[in-house]
Formats: sequence, structure tokens, C-alpha cells
Amino acid sequence: MTKIKAVLKAASQPLDETGIPTPEALVAYCARVSNPSNQSNFDTADRLLRYCMRNKHWSVFEMVNALVEVEAPRDITRQLLRHRSFSFQEFSQRYSDEIEFTDREFRRQDNKNRQNSVDDLDEGVKNALENISDSLAWEAQQLYANMREKGVAKECARVILPEGLTMSRLYVNGTLRSWLHYLEVRDDPGVTQWEHVLLAREIRKVIAPVFPTVFGLQATVNVPGTEYYNNDD
Repeated sequence: MTKIKAVLKAASQPLDETGIPTPEALVAYCARVSNPSNQSNFDTADRLLRYCMRNKHWSVFEMVNALVEVEAPRDITRQLLRHRSFSFQEFSQRYSDEIEFTDREFRRQDNKNRQNSVDDLDEGVKNALENISDSLAWEAQQLYANMREKGVAKECARVILPEGLTMSRLYVNGTLRSWLHYLEVRDDPGVTQWEHVLLAREIRKVIAPVFPTVFGLQATVNVPGTEYYNNDD
């Protein structure tokens, strides 16, 4: 089973002295900057957020952030790094020998959609490929350990590690707007690689409870892309 994990590490929280009760209320407070007499009307904050989403006033959702810890195979995190509106801090194989390997699943290429795969490979074929993958991972792990024992630098020894069979851990920080755009394009089976769809869904699970109104609306509102997004992969 491929390891996919997301943990919310931090989210914007109003300071106690402001009297702003929740992160979503903070978004509404900032959105009403031009209406100071009504700025602290948190009873209608949910209604304002709905209005902003439906009328595409996306800049207000840049006023709060969420920091998520992600664990996924390195070929999947490479796709995540293409979302350039985020800030990243990633585990480096130059500095640590604590390399974690992972199993992978194999699917058939969709002949009608080159961006898609289909989970209908013959079980015998899948089992054979998984055994080969396990052997490759074991050999790479042994070779890496042997190279390090001989004094080879980590930055050199890591070149023999198979990217798709090794894990990455990174912190991803972004505004609520960035997360909305990311989830709009990555939680899309048939367009996004399945493992990345699973990652997007894990991220949604940990962010949505902090912004229940916004994420309750996302399914009904088309969230457009930004100039920072590149969907080449």
C-alpha cells in the first residue's frame, strides 16, 4: 500500500484581544475593511463568505494560511511542488540517511485519456510487478548503505535511489485561496494521477474542519486557477 498522509500543523488564528472568534470570521473581518462600522458583525460572516465565493472575490481568502505536513512518494511531491503559490520546506536526502521506502501499485494505461490509468491489470501481472518493485527497492537500499559505509557523501549516494519508491516529507504553507485552487485541480480523478488525488483528499480532510463554511461551499462553486498554477503534470 502506498503511504499517503497529511497532518494540519498550523492555521491562522485571531489574537484573543481582537475579539474575532474563528479563522473564517477573520476572513470576513478583513473583507469588510471598507465598512468599519460593520467589520465586527460576525453573525453574518458565513453569509459574506458565501457571497465572496459565488461572486469570485478570491483575494479575501488570502488573509489566512494553513500549514500542512505531507508524506508521499517523491514523484507525487514533485507534482505538488509545481503549485508555486505555496511555500515548501522538504526533507533533504543530502542531510539525512533516514530514507523511507514505500510500496507502489500498478495500473493499466488508459488508451483514451493519456492522463488517466485504469485499475484493471491482471492480478498475476500486478503481483509480478510488485515483486520486482520490492526487489529493486531492496537492492537500492543495500547499495545505498554500502556506498555510505565506503564514505560516499549522501548527496552522491542518493542518485541511485528510485524516486517513485522513496518517501518524501515536507511542510506546505499557503493561503486559504491557494488551498482552494489546489484542491479544485488535484482532487480530479482521470486528470490527476490517482496517488495525487488521494493526497489532495487527505489534505482536504485536515483543512476543511478549520474552514467549514468555505469548504462546504467549494463543491458548489467553480474555483478558477491562478497565474501561479502550472498543470503540466
